[in-house]
Amino acid sequence: MQIGHSSLAYLQRFRVKQLKIDRFFTNGLDADGHEGSAIVQTIIALAHSLEMDAVTEGVETASQLDKLKDLQCDEMQGFLLGKPLTADAFSELLQHRMTAA
Repeated sequence: MQIGHSSLAYLQRFRVKQLKIDRFFTNGLDADGHEGSAIVQTIIALAHSLEMDAVTEGVETASQLDKLKDLQCDEMQGFLLGKPLTADAFSELLQHRMTAA
């Protein structure tokens, strides 16, 4: 009797283009030393071997950003890179960037 399955099984079932790394693992880059870095490095390598981009969420420190760059993470999200915006503020940002281009 099967009582559970790995969410990794979905990587084979669905054709996805990105593998997102949860902020729990991002925090581990600072808090868990070598072990934290090894886990993130492995997730990024898995994404790349499956021809996916690795996207890390929850980047809040410069050391996390530096480590993720060293590990060749494709995309990063978090308060260090930009605060959340309201819909109106986002619209203004887009309009400003489109007129500046």
